[in-house]
Amino acid sequence: MKRSLLLVFLCAFVGFTFAQTVDYDIVLKNGRVIDPETGLDAVRNVGIRGNRIAEISANPLMGKEVIDVTNLVVSPGFIDPHVHGMTNKEHEYQVHDGVTTAMELEGGIEEIGKWLAFQRNKSIVNYGASACHRWARADVLYQAGQQAGNGLEKGSSQFSYMPLGPSEMEASLELLDRELKSGALGIGVPIAYYPGATREEIFNVYEFAASRKTIIFSHVRDGKAVAIQQAIADAAANGTSLHIVHLNSSSLDEISLGLRMVTKAQQQGLDITTEVYPYTAASTSLESALFDEGWQQRLGITFKDLQWVETGERLSEATFEPYRKKGGVVIIHMMKPEWIETGLKSPITMVGSDGMRYSRLAHPRTAGTFSRILGVYVREQKVLTLMEALRKITIMPAQRLETISPMMRSKGRMQVGVDADITIFDPATIIDKATFEGGLKFSEGIHHVLVNGVFVVKAGKTQGNVFPGQPIYGKYKQ
Repeated sequence: MKRSLLLVFLCAFVGFTFAQTVDYDIVLKNGRVIDPETGLDAVRNVGIRGNRIAEISANPLMGKEVIDVTNLVVSPGFIDPHVHGMTNKEHEYQVHDGVTTAMELEGGIEEIGKWLAFQRNKSIVNYGASACHRWARADVLYQAGQQAGNGLEKGSSQFSYMPLGPSEMEASLELLDRELKSGALGIGVPIAYYPGATREEIFNVYEFAASRKTIIFSHVRDGKAVAIQQAIADAAANGTSLHIVHLNSSSLDEISLGLRMVTKAQQQGLDITTEVYPYTAASTSLESALFDEGWQQRLGITFKDLQWVETGERLSEATFEPYRKKGGVVIIHMMKPEWIETGLKSPITMVGSDGMRYSRLAHPRTAGTFSRILGVYVREQKVLTLMEALRKITIMPAQRLETISPMMRSKGRMQVGVDADITIFDPATIIDKATFEGGLKFSEGIHHVLVNGVFVVKAGKTQGNVFPGQPIYGKYKQ
């Protein structure tokens, strides 16, 4: 009996000693670990080995590098499903905003296979994109014009106003199918930018997406709640998975109705989701179809509500047409704070930055979206709890994409075995610093950011010459 007890004691001692001496590559010590999927919110030690989280424990852990994160939140890396600036220039601002995965899902990327290959081993964040429907339809129109001998130049804006014939519709769907096989994450359908697309064409795209069991990411047509209703109808008729981007700037003063529509659709079993961003201004190209005749009535604004990004000046009736002819980006001041609060409060909304391509005076959402959520809407205004906010920027976008990208099951979580995409921030100081007047600035309060177990931000500083970002492929990648 004594011998048996001695053996038990020795085994327990050896096991305890082994557990204390297991070395991890990185240990995050004494942080407030939050996992929105399981509800964990407790002080824990996190052991990272390679690109994975290997241990989350209340017990001390040993590591080659131990980072004391006492009083800081250790969160899943933030996932941004809606980014237009997809180079490291923009991504440096984003990692200082806590982002570890950035995706261009609204508009998509043309010839995505080439883009994914080009990005390999060059990105500081994980990256992915949808197939670009706007490019697919323009490409078939260009090819048809070339064959007829009277075609427009490639990239002509006139393609946005031209309808597709039956054979061109079929060719555009074949091109989208090719893009899905090249790794696209669904199909980006920003229909507001190409009014030449008929209702039949868009219905056919929804039907095609349903047949491939993939997702449509849509900037709906102009018309606020009516346009949202149209998108939901197409999805319902075809059984299509649908994600409606930036519900705040699409529905404006009808955001409550838009939220009700999406909520009711979900309650009826439809796979429809949406997102918002935490700013009262939008941003897009002045030469786009959004500023065709009647834009003031549609958007409920006038010239002075447009801010020219190149200089920061507000437009006037005299400067509007010259700048539109020149082409460039404007910030559109057209929303009220209460609309943003309504969108963020809803349990069905996730967050997407709609971050723009780099410009010194670009819309601040490029640099500050997620810190603004946590600093303004959690700490200052208490619109959301910390857990609710983290859910919207981590697990919700990860779960939305799991059906088309199984690798997203390892994102948006603080759990053993998942990818070590981790954001560590101070909940008492995190805040966005970019402004409409002053332009882009790094957010404050983000202490460390790891992408696949590699620091891209450490002690608040960008880590140079590290490119740990990995591609996020769709399930049809061949």
